[in-house]
Amino acid sequence: MQQYDVIIIGSGLGSLACGAILGKYGYRVCLFEKNRQIGGCLQTYSRDKAIIDSGVHYIGGLAEGQTLHKVFRYLGVIDNMKLQRMDMDGFDHISFGNEQHVYKIAQGRDNFIRQLLADFPKEKEALHAYLHKLEEVCSKFPLFNLRLGGAAEKESVMGEEVSAFLRSVTNNERLQNVLAGNNMLYAGYPDRTPLYVHALVQHSYIESAWKCVDGGSIIARSLNKTIRAQGGEIIRHTEVKAIVEKDGKVSHIELEDGREVEGKYFISGLHPARTIGMVKGDGLRNAYKSRISALENTPGTFMINIVLKPGTFPYLNHNVYHHATSNAWEGIHYTADNWPQTYAIFVSASTGKEKYADNLSIMTYMRYEDVAQWHDTFNTDDKPHERDASYQAFKKEKAEKLLDVVSQQYPYLRSCIHAMYVATPLTYRDYLNIPEGSMYGIVKDAREPLKSMIPAATRLPNLYLTGQNLNLHGILGVTMSAVLTCAGLVDMETLVEDINRS
Repeated sequence: MQQYDVIIIGSGLGSLACGAILGKYGYRVCLFEKNRQIGGCLQTYSRDKAIIDSGVHYIGGLAEGQTLHKVFRYLGVIDNMKLQRMDMDGFDHISFGNEQHVYKIAQGRDNFIRQLLADFPKEKEALHAYLHKLEEVCSKFPLFNLRLGGAAEKESVMGEEVSAFLRSVTNNERLQNVLAGNNMLYAGYPDRTPLYVHALVQHSYIESAWKCVDGGSIIARSLNKTIRAQGGEIIRHTEVKAIVEKDGKVSHIELEDGREVEGKYFISGLHPARTIGMVKGDGLRNAYKSRISALENTPGTFMINIVLKPGTFPYLNHNVYHHATSNAWEGIHYTADNWPQTYAIFVSASTGKEKYADNLSIMTYMRYEDVAQWHDTFNTDDKPHERDASYQAFKKEKAEKLLDVVSQQYPYLRSCIHAMYVATPLTYRDYLNIPEGSMYGIVKDAREPLKSMIPAATRLPNLYLTGQNLNLHGILGVTMSAVLTCAGLVDMETLVEDINRS
């Protein structure tokens, strides 16, 4: 039986970051990944010579001196990344209904205010109050500022709700909706989504917003290199089927082929519900299992990845968030008749494609119930089982419907399409092992803020969790959650000092 210091299940960003961090402190780590490609949402794939991102469309907080830049430097990632800073005067463009006007979300505190004042000249006080509150809330999360602090700090702001906050700073409903205009970044629910989720996400992009040129998989490849240089291993095409408990702690894992692998510590980057479902033993209380399993997940994603004809679609150094109505929150509550109510467009940055883009992605919400009739199917590159004709027809119908909506704002788009590749919640469920293909994991609810906060440590003393469900999703959130997970095995003060010194 093979034995390691730390066994890590999955190879998403959280798992890779944990492996890279713990390797620096002498732990012999081994990651097990069920797919051919590592990285989870960091994966890219190539179609018709275009490199298509599966999930990383832009990243915030990567300027020198900012939190993610420091952590990525510490992890050996930042020098390998080819980055392009997005439009300083508007990295996100927000629009509504049939209006041609766009509202721009800009980088930098002063520039953010200056750009929105052009559209809302009477709202200077409100914009300053908005940014002040974002900064205040973010300061309550010590780890996101690479300092030590207690849980009471962040708990003091976790019960505030974002749409109520926006109403408190301005009576201008259009400004409220512009400030919430990119809420697809966190699957925002009015009267539920906590302010801290909005603040941590939005503030990081206002600090600085970047695209990865030629895809975000360079992050996974860099972490892979760091892990292997430290003596760690990443084993692909190998699914973990069970986490086996013995005498009150985890003793080993069981692989799909029947092999058993021992470890001293175990970290799972999978959704917590998936993790606890794999545990064989009685060490986890039934009440804990029931609570985790009952937590609501955010809706899934319907994504069209489009390869463009050369020289047809101008490269956009910004993202587009469009809403069918004047209410930026309505998209998540779509019906069968009015889908889609919102969409986002992300244009990929590719080497040598500065004038015209070679691919883009269009994203909107899709609940799992929309694809539930194919629940018992499974399809990945490693285990191909092509779904039936009804599913293919469903994808085509939905893709055409979404394109019809997008074409109202971009009437020339259809003529630019060379090929389309469509993903549904089933795609994300199968490749990433996420329940119901959820976009951002467990729903955060300001009404019950602690209910959805899941500690990295479990009742099994050598089993830990990591990933987007612990604190916050996204590149920044998952990376910082990995730091928190590693604090169970490494002194937190030492770890934070080492990151800051890097």
